[in-house]
Amino acid sequence: MAGPFCWYAVCIPPFLIQLQMINIPESEKKRVVIIGCGFAGMKLARNLRNSGYQVVILDRYNYHQFQPLFYQVATSGLEPGSISFPLRKVFQHYTDFYIRLAEVNRVDADKQQVWTSMGMLRYDYLVLAQGAGNFFFGMKNMEEKAIPMKSIPEALTLRNQILKNFEKALAYKTEEERAVFFNLVVVGGGPSGVEISGALAEMIKNVIPKDFPELRQSHINIHLIETTPRVLSSMSEKSSAKAKEFLERLGVTVKTGTSVRDFDGKVVTLSDQTTIQSGLVIWTAGIRVRRMDGLRDSSFHGNGRILVDRYNRITGYDRIFAIGDAALMKEERYQNGHPQVAPVAQQQAALLALNLKRLKNCREMAPFTYRDKGTMATIGRNLAVVDLPYAHFHGTFAWFVWMFVHLMSIVGTKNRIIIFLNWFWNYVTYDQSLRLILTPRDCHETQEE
Repeated sequence: MAGPFCWYAVCIPPFLIQLQMINIPESEKKRVVIIGCGFAGMKLARNLRNSGYQVVILDRYNYHQFQPLFYQVATSGLEPGSISFPLRKVFQHYTDFYIRLAEVNRVDADKQQVWTSMGMLRYDYLVLAQGAGNFFFGMKNMEEKAIPMKSIPEALTLRNQILKNFEKALAYKTEEERAVFFNLVVVGGGPSGVEISGALAEMIKNVIPKDFPELRQSHINIHLIETTPRVLSSMSEKSSAKAKEFLERLGVTVKTGTSVRDFDGKVVTLSDQTTIQSGLVIWTAGIRVRRMDGLRDSSFHGNGRILVDRYNRITGYDRIFAIGDAALMKEERYQNGHPQVAPVAQQQAALLALNLKRLKNCREMAPFTYRDKGTMATIGRNLAVVDLPYAHFHGTFAWFVWMFVHLMSIVGTKNRIIIFLNWFWNYVTYDQSLRLILTPRDCHETQEE
């Protein structure tokens, strides 16, 4: 839910917002308001079907996004529609479920109200499942000039810029002049950074020579910059080492123990005082939860996440919960909070749905315990690493495991079939057929013509 407060197509004047309420039918049922419909919000809403509650979903988009595959949209491997699913289609057969496109600005816990870009809404129980947005550690230039990858629009912007860079490179004759377009810098060596680095490397190896025969493939460089001593630091050392080996095999320059200090649009400055001439920086390094106005300062951790107890209740509140990336819950094994990954979000959502049903029946809630089923990341064709609680493996088998798990996690049978066909075609032909530069301006120009 990160982003400007007034994002809606036609912004409602503030004085009108204060006067109006969001049009939701009143009911004898208690109302659960869910802010955000990512992995956590979607799981919670689905599990509340036939629960006896009225459910209202507030989101800035009218679709659910499958974030783990954003990098494939950015590198022309998948169309955005194949990893998105309309919310109204998901819930069209659910009784007493309502969806509103709105940005939530403030919470009034005393009156049990939320104030949004659409108006005010009353709640009996409020669940913050808005996830986390990009965080640039105070680097203004990086925030303005780097391209993040936390939403479908950002992934499409990145795809456009990657393709535009290669098109622009054709205008220059010397390799020195083309260097700014030939050096691609990825900041952040987590799963997103590793996966898009590998996808870019395969794109340069298999696609660029066919589309741009005038460009010399050997002069196109991908730099992966990671602050910690190793990539995939949340995974085992064995998987981390293998991931680095796979990346370097694909031609990616991996630089660990180094941070980015500045980016002026043409030159990236690193903490070791070295520079990289580049016109494209892909940001995957930091995320932060947007602070919700109206909540007490004591409800937030220093890193911006919302402090919750073992029942996902926000500290100091009985009727407000937080789940997923936004929530910070301490367990014996996770004193600094759980990792901000989809399995945590989905498990918290499933238990919260059960606990809301228990509250309705005046029963005691159950505490949350995270069950780590494993972590995985893909680097490229037949190259992936998988960490399970009692086993670690890599290579081709790990790659097929990664594909199966992600394919089964996609919402909608049609989307699964489309993605499978795209993957099969790419695997057989070594090609990606979605290399289109599409911008809102194109639509405007078409209408004028």
